[in-house]
Amino acid sequence: MADINFLMKQAKKMQQMLQKKLEELRVEATSGGGAVKVVLNGHKEVLSLKIEDDSIIEDKEMLEDLIVAALSEGYRKVDEEVESSMKGLGGLGFPGLF
Repeated sequence: MADINFLMKQAKKMQQMLQKKLEELRVEATSGGGAVKVVLNGHKEVLSLKIEDDSIIEDKEMLEDLIVAALSEGYRKVDEEVESSMKGLGGLGFPGLF
């Protein structure tokens, strides 16, 4: 039987590695043909939001829809990156984690 202290240390080390990767991860998503661009980190925190096309500012509803679409795409991309990273950790076998 494996030493439980060793396993706990390994788990903590892997958790710290994952947290660092999430903090460093940058995902960019756009909508409206690039009119709205968001950048998120691995914690799904919005790091920046850019609106490139001044003409869409006049149409508030369209702008709101484009922001929501860009954020949704960004969140999806973060989920994909995190899932891919977890698979790269050697298949820890924690069902339902991601």
